[in-house]
Amino acid sequence: MRIEPYIHKVQYYETDRMGITHHSNYIRWMEEARTDFLEQLGWPYERTEGDGLLSPVLSVSCEYHEHTTFSDQIRIEVKIRKLSPIKFTVGYEMYHMGNGHLVVTGTSEHCLLNKDMKIVRFSRVQPEVYRIFEELLEKQ
Repeated sequence: MRIEPYIHKVQYYETDRMGITHHSNYIRWMEEARTDFLEQLGWPYERTEGDGLLSPVLSVSCEYHEHTTFSDQIRIEVKIRKLSPIKFTVGYEMYHMGNGHLVVTGTSEHCLLNKDMKIVRFSRVQPEVYRIFEELLEKQ
């Protein structure tokens, strides 16, 4: 399965007084890219929530390599970095489309919760998606 990268164009409101993208926006872009990634897999958030599941962020990390500015286009590649029956970690690599430089690397860790806010086994409640994640993990 081929997953297309997510493209984000830096908006003026995402920059700070120095004219560079505020660091907090990269976390938002990770969420945008993750949402797009899951939609490409056929597992959008609407389906997850329709199945009575939630997927909270357990942790997030971000390492900044270069800055971006207004109107820069950023290519965000999303990958499954770790997978267990309970949790999964999504990796992000952000590249400046103008010069190809690596801008940011990051990860977010997730689990699945049922309607009672109890952790459920991803491999049991969404076995087809879990298998896709396994395939994607093996190819990286």
